[in-house]
This record gives sequence, C-alpha cells and structure tokens, in this order.
Amino acid sequence: MDTFSHALWGSGLFGFRGYKKWAFFWGAAPDLFSFGILLLIRMVSLEFSLGRSSLNSIPGWVFINYDISHSFVSAFIVIAMVWRVNKTFAFAMLGWPFHICLDFPFHSKEFFPTKLFWPISDFSFDGIPWNQPEIWYPNVAGIIVLFIWRYKQKK
Repeated sequence: MDTFSHALWGSGLFGFRGYKKWAFFWGAAPDLFSFGILLLIRMVSLEFSLGRSSLNSIPGWVFINYDISHSFVSAFIVIAMVWRVNKTFAFAMLGWPFHICLDFPFHSKEFFPTKLFWPISDFSFDGIPWNQPEIWYPNVAGIIVLFIWRYKQKK
C-alpha cells in the first residue's frame, strides 16, 4: 500500500479519540522508518530519482528497518509500553499494526514481503501488489467511505 493511504487509514480509524495527527503519523510510520529515511538520505545527497528502485540499489539497512517496522512483534511491544503510560495515545498508535495488516496481503515476495512476526519467524505471503487496479481502486473507495462515515458521525 502507498504510504499516504496508510496514513489516511490510520487517521480515519484511530484518530477519532484525539491525537488525529499522531494517528496519521503512526499509520505511515513503518514506511517512514524504512523508505522515508532512505528518501531523506537520497535527497540530501542529491541521488533522488522518481520511480521504483531496483533491489540491488537499496542498502541492506533498509531491509532490516523494514522487517523491524513491519512486524507485529515490534509494534505490539512498543504499543504495550506506551499503553501503560497513555492509553489514548496508544490507541492512535494502532495505525501501525493496521499498516502491517494492509501490507501483508498486498506485497509480493519479489519486493519487500511483509514478515508479520519477525524476528520470531520469516514467514511472508506472496500477495497481490497494491498498485494493481483491483486493489488500488477499492483502497481509495474505502478511504473515501471511511472519511464520509467519520464526518457524518461528528454531526
């Protein structure tokens, strides 16, 4: 799934108890902690280019960060620690595991498969890439429906 869609899902599902901006952030966080850091480094070093990078051009640390940030193990350990201090903020952080739920079936094994229980297991699923029309359009429709529903709930 694209990072912006993840952020919108996070905000729409987990931002209604306050912390809307944080829910937006936590929805995107797994991608920001891997690809976002790489993007910043490439922009600063003027190596930025549009389009999908080849796997050979991506540094090894991005794969490690991806596995850490896209694992339920990491997500729930961090959320559990925060929950002990601030339950409402921890609720906004649920955008993180929801991000993982969306990525799991929509990443192929060819390009960053989502290892749900890393480091306990390297199990991943050979999913349908999210940029396929049969995935992309329902995703956009779901986000629109979610925000219309949230808007109507406020009234």
